Amino acid sequence: MQHYLLGIFISFFLFSCHQKTKKEHKHTNQLIHETSPYLLQHAHNPVNWHAWNQETLDKAKRENKLLLISVGYAACHWCHVMEHESFENDSVAKVMNENFINIKVDREERPDIDQTYMTAVQLITGSGGWPLNCIALPNGKPFWGGTYFPKKQWLSALTQIATAYKENPNEIITYADNLTQGINNAELVTYNSDAIKFQKQDLDSLVTNWQQDFDIKNGGSKRVPKFPMPSNYQFLLRYAVQSNNKKLQNHVSTTLDKMALGGIFDQVGGGFSRYATDENWHIPHFEKMLYDNAQLISLYADAYLITKKELYKDVVYQTFDFVTRELTSKQGAFYSSIDADVRKENGQSEEGAYYVWTQKELQNILGDDFNLFSKVYHIDEQGVWEQDKYHLIKIEDTKSLALKLNISTGDLTNKINSWRKRLLTKRTKREKPGLDDKVLTSWNGLMLKANVDAYRVFNDAKFLKAALKNAQFIKEHQLKKEGGLYHNYKNGKSTINGYLEDYASVIDGYIALYENTLDSQWLKLANELTQYTWTYFYNKELGMFYFTSYEDEQLITRKIITVDNVIPSSNSVMARNLLKLGHYFDHKLYVQTSKQMLNNVKSELKQYPSSYSNWLQLYADLSDNYYEVAVVGKNAIELIKEINQKYIPNKLIVGSFINSNAPLLKDRFVLGSTYVYICIEGACKLPVTNSKQALKLLEN
Repeated sequence: MQHYLLGIFISFFLFSCHQKTKKEHKHTNQLIHETSPYLLQHAHNPVNWHAWNQETLDKAKRENKLLLISVGYAACHWCHVMEHESFENDSVAKVMNENFINIKVDREERPDIDQTYMTAVQLITGSGGWPLNCIALPNGKPFWGGTYFPKKQWLSALTQIATAYKENPNEIITYADNLTQGINNAELVTYNSDAIKFQKQDLDSLVTNWQQDFDIKNGGSKRVPKFPMPSNYQFLLRYAVQSNNKKLQNHVSTTLDKMALGGIFDQVGGGFSRYATDENWHIPHFEKMLYDNAQLISLYADAYLITKKELYKDVVYQTFDFVTRELTSKQGAFYSSIDADVRKENGQSEEGAYYVWTQKELQNILGDDFNLFSKVYHIDEQGVWEQDKYHLIKIEDTKSLALKLNISTGDLTNKINSWRKRLLTKRTKREKPGLDDKVLTSWNGLMLKANVDAYRVFNDAKFLKAALKNAQFIKEHQLKKEGGLYHNYKNGKSTINGYLEDYASVIDGYIALYENTLDSQWLKLANELTQYTWTYFYNKELGMFYFTSYEDEQLITRKIITVDNVIPSSNSVMARNLLKLGHYFDHKLYVQTSKQMLNNVKSELKQYPSSYSNWLQLYADLSDNYYEVAVVGKNAIELIKEINQKYIPNKLIVGSFINSNAPLLKDRFVLGSTYVYICIEGACKLPVTNSKQALKLLEN
């Protein structure tokens, strides 16, 4: 049966996606009742789409029809290519409607469904991506799938599958049962009963092996397309600094420089695109995701703290401005993404149309400045995108360019700021790409943390203001009265029971907010949310957390996610949260659980370090000194700000302006004075009264 299915299966490369809105509606399906922008895009397809819910699943069982599960997201280009080619086609829709119960899923709303069927497609084809198309039995067990299919091959495959199910249902059922077992076994986590032992030399060897995959010339890894992987470079940056590895630090700097100067960074409006399609980071896939930009703000802020490169500071500020301008609601919540494409009047879509320029446009806008501008942004064969259109790139930073062009750095900086302002004003008059304005709790947690990180490094109140407003939004709208979090917010309504990723990122963001404000409400909330995850997500036998709550509907499998991807895995973030909270509240079970979680992935971590980079941050914490920095007294915030001007990733900060009975603060308040205590596992050095003395103790 497997050979038969593979024979009718045509696999294709996965790419990304786009958003459409029909002005005249010949057809309307059940998706019209949804709030997801991605699902609503398909509400007027001739395909009789349904949302994933119990009613739809019961209908499939009642009619004994196969499930056709199609997963995508609003900013996805190739999802919408397939929509235009196949799902808007009446003849294709006829085959789909007659033979299948068709379900559309927004992968960002329902990451649990996406993970399950993505695993199935990866097992079938060896790769995955979006659009994700999977066909399953009426009970949800998958047996066939892939990513993007051209219309002719999609139609042919569906016809053959429908025939096969009618003529040989038992063979398909057997194959689906076997595949489901494979899904259950994929990335299976086991309890590691070996003695818990983490050694610094382990990091040395795995980084040495990892370096073989580095693109030394262009930064990143030796593959195309090139994705910014913030978690990877947060760890590599940390390791390079703490081990004084100049070669590795140069590689990280090269990567950050190339991304900041290349086309993957929007040189006009700020913010990063999802990935670059070439090895030089020049040509982006133009979709912009909140989670990329949030994590990259954190990364570039830390990189600035170490290097003091103005380029990195500019990236943080411009990315913050982009998120504020285009992805922030009046309530302080953050939207999910901006599409790669612009919908044209003829119904077609054009990728990157909002961002690229013709030479004539630039000449008209910039006038006498065009010649200088063209040298800075390479309006030449290097900067050409396609045909006669250019996407702006820089090869060198402003200081180097000024020297080469015989102009002062200040004058060139003023010119660049003026050009950006003029081009942005002109660009905003263009037809805009689609906005996915749903609010995801997990991604908001990432952006909350990003704003706190920017505030920590640059001490600019606007970052803290944005962080506090978002933290309050999550508290007021996404936090349930009975405890727990919602995953989604749209049109004034909070929906979908939260996943582990929501808890992990919000807890992380709240802890960071506490460390930089000493407002204990955020630490208290972080602890309460952690206790909730312990009740509803924790598997005591494995010592890990499920992705879904015990209260959620059960899919064909219940996943424990440990692999760090573009976004760190929810278990790795929770493990790091537990280490900090264990110290804050003297909760030894939290600390022990954190260590056991790391021990459970230890062998995989050594084999595939790039896929476990956030776990490696925890490994670095547990294999060396981990400092508790307690600051007590009226000047606590001022001293914390000064201490934070030094890059020290292996620390937590706790503090109070008054007497406190918290475990790390008890009996440390002295009226009229402010003291800093540097401790390791509760053992403290003599207190000091200024940040210079404190930093000296942290260096020893």
